[in-house]
Amino acid sequence: FSTAWSEGREPRPETIDTCALEECVQQGKASVGWDQKYGNPAWHEVPGKAHLRRGIGMCTMMQGTAIPYLDMGGASIKMNDDGSFNLLIGATDLGTGSDTVLAQMAAEVLGVPLDDIIVYSSDTDFTPFDVGAYASSTTYISGAAVVDAAEKVAERIKLRAARLLEVDDHQTILLSNQQAAAPDGSAISLAEIALNALHHEDQEQIMAVGSYVSPVAPPPFAAQFVELTVDTETGQVVVDKLVMAVDSGVIVNPITASGQIEGGLAQALGYAVCEEMVYDEKGRAREIDFRDYHIFMAHEMPELETIFVETFEPSHPFGVKAVAEIPLDGVAPAVGNAVFDAVGVNIDENPVTPEKVWRALKET
Repeated sequence: FSTAWSEGREPRPETIDTCALEECVQQGKASVGWDQKYGNPAWHEVPGKAHLRRGIGMCTMMQGTAIPYLDMGGASIKMNDDGSFNLLIGATDLGTGSDTVLAQMAAEVLGVPLDDIIVYSSDTDFTPFDVGAYASSTTYISGAAVVDAAEKVAERIKLRAARLLEVDDHQTILLSNQQAAAPDGSAISLAEIALNALHHEDQEQIMAVGSYVSPVAPPPFAAQFVELTVDTETGQVVVDKLVMAVDSGVIVNPITASGQIEGGLAQALGYAVCEEMVYDEKGRAREIDFRDYHIFMAHEMPELETIFVETFEPSHPFGVKAVAEIPLDGVAPAVGNAVFDAVGVNIDENPVTPEKVWRALKET
């Protein structure tokens, strides 16, 4: 991808190295049956209900990942005498599952199951510094810091394992299944290595600190698709289906990533069709509680679908990009496009409330 952009406090252009936007569009189109519905008069009609019209719309988008030369994450990893590890991270899990995702990265490098990574996060009294859970930065920035710390710990483990296994080149040691294995098939458990390091020969505490600051902000790309129904008598818009196909690099944990996307889609849907703050002539808010300021409840949500179109982002050791904020970006314009497709009126002010649609239809 040949374009360059800049999102950071230093005005240095950044090259976009990974972009699967075209494939996102193709996969999203296939999922919603775009070619069978868009431009098909029969599909736009609802049998037996002449006052209802269906519409389909889409939007493409991109979103930065962290802020270059500013966002910094730190992590430290300590090996325990049973072969488990303490992972200390400044990153805060806001419900996004970052404790799990960051532990997965450490476990992958160290060759242990996730249960062997004991996570301590957010407590600034004893965890390393992290600039904060914002700018879609945790998996990318804090994750790279965790990998940095884990690779340093892995290096110490391999050096000690090579000596215990009488291997000349420690780089040939493989960490997997809670063991350090040599090319000849001999192996020693991480617990044995930890006990040797702490209690026997040339004692040392195997641990390391890692940090990461990125010079780039590799953007995820996505395509969002909306199917909806418009009541031409009342202007009511009901979103029936939301599909998001997203290139967020390698997805470390598809379940938590899908959860973030679906949560973002719910927020974006409220912004698109119902969440609104209105003030009277004296500046008093009309919406003062969640009865009037309506947020979608679970049973009101449309059908949701997430499609991951994975690329490998070369600026990150695990090839990841952001996924947290981009779900918010395209729902509102996609809804507007679908309303136009359904009834031929262009509502360019959010949210697309029944009154706005009804008035626009009366003016046509």
